[in-house]
Amino acid sequence: MQHIATATIWVLALLFSAARFTSAQAIASGDTNPFHQDLSSHLPFEIGAIAQGGVGLTQGRNDFKFLMAGVHAGKVITPNMGRGPLRGNFELAAEVFPFWQSYTPKFQRPFCTNPPGTPPQCTAPYTVGGTFTGASITPAIFRWNLAGTRRFSFWGQAAGGLIWTNHKYPAYGGFPYDSQNDGPNADASVWNFTPQGGIGVHYFFHPRRSIDFGANGIHISSASLGDRNPGVNASLQFSLGYTWWK
Repeated sequence: MQHIATATIWVLALLFSAARFTSAQAIASGDTNPFHQDLSSHLPFEIGAIAQGGVGLTQGRNDFKFLMAGVHAGKVITPNMGRGPLRGNFELAAEVFPFWQSYTPKFQRPFCTNPPGTPPQCTAPYTVGGTFTGASITPAIFRWNLAGTRRFSFWGQAAGGLIWTNHKYPAYGGFPYDSQNDGPNADASVWNFTPQGGIGVHYFFHPRRSIDFGANGIHISSASLGDRNPGVNASLQFSLGYTWWK
C-alpha cells in the first residue's frame, strides 16, 4: 500500500508539471483567477485530486506519521464580499480519502481474562501498533477564499471529519501495565473524529485549473467510543492538489 501512495504522489507531481508547462504556453499573460470575476451570476464548482501527509506534534505522538490520497469537491455559495485584502467568497466543500495510513511505533501488550473466583490469566505479550490502514471522509469543510491576485487565491478553513481504520487506533496499553487503572485489555476504537482547521492557496495557471497547497492542524479523537481515548491531540498535515473549476 505504501508503494501505491508513493506512486500516486509521483503521478500527481508529473501531472501538475505538465499542466503548468502547457498552460504557460497557451496563456502568456492575463488574469486567470476566477475569483476576480463577477460571481453574482456564476458561482464556481471545483473537483480535484489531493494527496496529504504529515506528522504528530504532541509528546508521545511526534513519531506518528500520516499519508493519504483522495478527492476534494466544493461549491462557492456566495459572490465576493467585503473590501480590501480580506475580500472573498464563502465555499462549502468535502474530501474523501479512500487511502489513509498512519505509521506508529510498535510495542508489546498481553490479553488478560479474570473470570470470577480465579486469578487473572494473561497471554504472552504480542505486538500492537505499526501501520494502520483505513479511509477518511471530511463532509463539512467551511472555507473562505480570498479574491487574491491575478493567479493566487489564499484560503482559511474549519472542518470536521471521520476516520475508520482496520484496527483500533491508536494502539493503547503496554507491558508491564497498571491493571488497576488502565486494564490489560483497554483499547481505543476503529472510529475516530477529526476536527481541524487550516490555510492554503490556489495557484491558477489557467482560468479553470489550479494547483493547490494547504496546511492543516488536525485533532484525532474517538470521543470515548472505546475503553480509552488516547487519540492524537495535534498533527500537522500538508496537502497538494490539482483542481478543475466549472
